[in-house]
Amino acid sequence: MSEARAGGRNRLLTRVAWAALLLVLCLIGNDRAEEPETPAPGRHSTAAKSHPHAHGLPPAHDPLPGAGPQTLEVKVLGLKAPIEGHGLDKLGGVELPPYERADAVAWYKDGPSPGSEGPAVIVGHVDTEKAPAVFAGLSVLKRGAKIHVTRTDGIVAEFTVEDIAVVPNDPFDADKLYGPLDTDRAELRLVTCGGDYDRKKHLYSANVVVSSYLTGAAQAPQPQQQPPQPQKPQEQQPQQPPPQQQQPQQQPPQQPQAPTQKPSPAAPAPAVPGTGETGETDENEADPEDERAEQ
Repeated sequence: MSEARAGGRNRLLTRVAWAALLLVLCLIGNDRAEEPETPAPGRHSTAAKSHPHAHGLPPAHDPLPGAGPQTLEVKVLGLKAPIEGHGLDKLGGVELPPYERADAVAWYKDGPSPGSEGPAVIVGHVDTEKAPAVFAGLSVLKRGAKIHVTRTDGIVAEFTVEDIAVVPNDPFDADKLYGPLDTDRAELRLVTCGGDYDRKKHLYSANVVVSSYLTGAAQAPQPQQQPPQPQKPQEQQPQQPPPQQQQPQQQPPQQPQAPTQKPSPAAPAPAVPGTGETGETDENEADPEDERAEQ
């Protein structure tokens, strides 16, 4: 078999495989979006050629060494999501976070990492049965918007959006979805469900694909350490004077109380011996000494 015929056959198989796998990207069951099954990026026949950066967009930054992604941020959408590294599921598509973690996105870990050479792929839910999901606003991004990916090596890779496309499932163009737009560049694809929703077939009719390329890299800002707060001097409480001892109240002197018993009558004077009379003196009776003095 000639190289031309072999190459054509390989291109055909690649396109058929991608088309078959992408049909399960946005399947819907029980009136809600099933887990998108994004086919794994592979080799594509179309060889991208290097070309000058588009007018009005910054030049491409040199690719970075490989390092896993941690966080995806699109400030104009108010989007900041954790990135989970996933492989393929049993259907051959990229396994996404479950609907319980619909605010997270999945990076195809067997392909290029964001910032390294080649097209890295990150997929996410557009909605759940109850509310919009992480990539609900992806289709409103504008050309020139910035996408930031924080990596495990401490570098924040900056990507600039250069194209937003709605890629139909039928016919399916694998090169449009996953092929590199330029050679020797680090590129990033954000992919989610889009187009019209067919309730009979339970699927979306297309995919929203945001294509961007690396335009900057910087060290992630270190969390600022709060300077130690000066300790406030403890306010001295005014000393309370010691409690004064209470002087015992002086009781007023008590007045002597009259005896309650009446005094007994005085005992009669003893009788003078030989007289039979008491020792009381009669005031009218003259004293013998007085009489001698008068003489």
